[in-house]
Amino acid sequence: MKSFEKYFMNKQYSRVKALGDKLAEIDPIIDWEFFRPIVSEMYDNDSERGGRPNIDEIVMIKMLVLQSWYGLSDPELERQANDRISFQKFLGFPERIPDRSTVWAFRERLIDTGKDEIIWEELQKQIDSKGLEVKEGVIQDATFITADPGHQRVNEPRGPEAKTRRNKEGEWTKKNGKSHFGYKLHTLVDMNYGLIRRLETTTAEVHDSQIDLSKSGEVVYRDRGYFGGSCKGYNATMKRAVRGHPLKIRDKLRNKRIVRKRSAGERPYAVIKNIFKSGHLLVTTTLRAHTKNLFTCFCYNLLQLNTLQKNNPT
Repeated sequence: MKSFEKYFMNKQYSRVKALGDKLAEIDPIIDWEFFRPIVSEMYDNDSERGGRPNIDEIVMIKMLVLQSWYGLSDPELERQANDRISFQKFLGFPERIPDRSTVWAFRERLIDTGKDEIIWEELQKQIDSKGLEVKEGVIQDATFITADPGHQRVNEPRGPEAKTRRNKEGEWTKKNGKSHFGYKLHTLVDMNYGLIRRLETTTAEVHDSQIDLSKSGEVVYRDRGYFGGSCKGYNATMKRAVRGHPLKIRDKLRNKRIVRKRSAGERPYAVIKNIFKSGHLLVTTTLRAHTKNLFTCFCYNLLQLNTLQKNNPT
């Protein structure tokens, strides 16, 4: 009976695939099985008394990928995963679709155990194994990821103990006369392939120059916001005029060269905000925002890998 159901589902899906399915394109790009042992270490259902069986680890990771790719809330993810056949095909037609509570608990456990970072590291290993290592240089940049400040007065207490649904850790900042509340996503993108190699999430008021994602030996292209900040790599940061020290012609020409090189670092943010609709988050802590950002960057890398594969078929 199960084999007949799967045959029927695949036959139905073939009509969708004929119209074009981006999920079917990104699915074979990486080896998902390498993520299984990372996630399985978080669970222990091997007691003699048994217990409720865990949902397949790859299904859980792919649920978070679907959520980030389509900008879905937990309830909407559950609904669409049960409704859309392309989602079910991407998940491998599992017998049971995780509900919203299971998704939420899984994401929280990733945060508590730090497994989200190990998942990111495994993705980077697979990228390197394809011969896409950082070669020419990297671009560091940052963008605001906004959040809801809530309706509580600004002087009301916040933090883990606050009895409010108001955002607990997001902060206000102002840039170019415009106020932003929430967080800031910092990324390091390699110049050769446009892939995100490292990321960090902070509250919005943290200045760009306080975050250095570079490594020794890397040429790091950065805008004026990083002027004066530390840099573990070779510092290719645009210079900024300061009082009593205007920019010389040589510095202006250098800045123009850096602008041309670092412009590619803006593309991930355009994709994250306009395609994945992840420029605004409804989470209440920096750790939760970081995990959301991590899976959004995960999705961006899958999209970019697919583009690279199409442009350079082997």
